[in-house]
Amino acid sequence: MRLLLFSDLHLDAPFTWAGREVARRRRGALRESLVRICELATSLKVDALCCAGDLYEQERFTPDTREFLREQFARVHPLRVFLAPGNHDWLGPASLYRQVSWTDNVRVFNRPSLEPVTLADGFTVWGAAHCAPANAPGFLDGFRVDRGGVHIGLFHGSEQGELSFQENGKIPHAPFRAAQIPQAGLHHALVGHFHTPRDADHHTYPGNPEPLAFGEKGERGVVLVTVGSDGTVARERHRVAVSQVSDVEVDLGGVTNSSQVRERVAAVLADVKGTVRVTLRGEVGPDVEVNLGDLAGVSPHLDAVVPQLGEITVAYDFEALAEEQTVRGQFVRDVRGAAELDAEQRRRVLITGLRALDGRRQDLDVR
Repeated sequence: MRLLLFSDLHLDAPFTWAGREVARRRRGALRESLVRICELATSLKVDALCCAGDLYEQERFTPDTREFLREQFARVHPLRVFLAPGNHDWLGPASLYRQVSWTDNVRVFNRPSLEPVTLADGFTVWGAAHCAPANAPGFLDGFRVDRGGVHIGLFHGSEQGELSFQENGKIPHAPFRAAQIPQAGLHHALVGHFHTPRDADHHTYPGNPEPLAFGEKGERGVVLVTVGSDGTVARERHRVAVSQVSDVEVDLGGVTNSSQVRERVAAVLADVKGTVRVTLRGEVGPDVEVNLGDLAGVSPHLDAVVPQLGEITVAYDFEALAEEQTVRGQFVRDVRGAAELDAEQRRRVLITGLRALDGRRQDLDVR
């Protein structure tokens, strides 16, 4: 049996880190990604398309999204489509899942416990749904298959045993441990929730198929899961993303004016594509204005540039300044003689004070 697995698409995500127009384009990319997933399922001639939750965001979906999903899954008919609601697309009274007249190839699991669907003789898919946005039970707690054959689980949950794999900020919805999968009689579990892809012995996390945030790691996309007659699985990942989201650092070392900041950023981004978060770092000259607004339109070939300040230092010559018979010179001498400050505190006080004395208050966040 061949199953195409995806999860955590998050249609209608707000993309709060982006401006309105960029966020709109990012939401469009999520839709395009689903179109690609459905086309891939057809071209690969899989036996079922499986979504392990967070297909969309319940608090934000639009009627247009509702119709879009109905149409996409109708287009792949008669291919079976299994949807296991997660904590973001939870199955409540106002759920999108309840508002659509699905074609008969679509099965939305609607119980907070694993229930079986026979995909072929001797092959069963067990799916479950989050019926609330939080406090979903562990679907494998006390569960045991009650028939022979090959058994595959499909749900949205948090594997708790591999602590190194846990994602920061992720609440443990529907927690389980990997060992529970074979103990329950399942040969493998297809799981959503963690956005970092993971191919474990008894379960698979595909990761979000389209970029949702900066700093994402791992080869994410959809997973072609081929299940043998003995329950063994082979996995093959396919990229379906239509865009890129990248993190780039730009070293401003040696920059002496604000025009050079823009030039340095433009040079680094020349061969980059998609949406980019740019972190500025390095030691700049004392007269440099580091204004993130100056980077607007710096690379028009990109979808968006999101700049931020990293660790930036200012190249003041404190020895020379201490020799000045000026207010600046006296300030430097006083701070350097302050015994209660350690070296790092002294440096920060000197830089902040000197920039203030130079009338540069608008960018005192430069460190």
